[in-house]
Amino acid sequence: MRCPFCLHLDSKVLDSRQTEEGASIRRRRECMACHKRFTTYERLDEVPFMVIKKDGRREPFTRTKILNGILRACEKRPISLQTIDSLVDEIERDVRSGLDREISSEAIGELVMDKLRMLDEVAYVRFASVYRQFTDIERFMEELEQMRKADN
Repeated sequence: MRCPFCLHLDSKVLDSRQTEEGASIRRRRECMACHKRFTTYERLDEVPFMVIKKDGRREPFTRTKILNGILRACEKRPISLQTIDSLVDEIERDVRSGLDREISSEAIGELVMDKLRMLDEVAYVRFASVYRQFTDIERFMEELEQMRKADN
């Protein structure tokens, strides 16, 4: 395993644990060159799951895209990385639990927004503003009104 700090190829495993869901193994490692510690995750390599984009293209599902979008939405919010990682795990599990091997990007976006709405309203609004491509303040205000009505 390549060290993310010095790029040395040799590391030793200090601790191995199964994640709560049992879908992956978390390994705590130490680089043999710089002695810094880092964490890796091993996941089962599954049959590719395809995402149908808005323009009709198909591409493999990548957890990283969801993680990056949520990280941007949660920037400077009091949400731990562990909570975000658990949220992404939950979304990935929901996506993969469907019977079909394909899902639309819209369905994934809606799922992410539902989860973010329950976690943090500010993060939800940030994500929704990019996902729904608000073009003016009126669309933005409509979304806020819908949130307000849903909470009452």
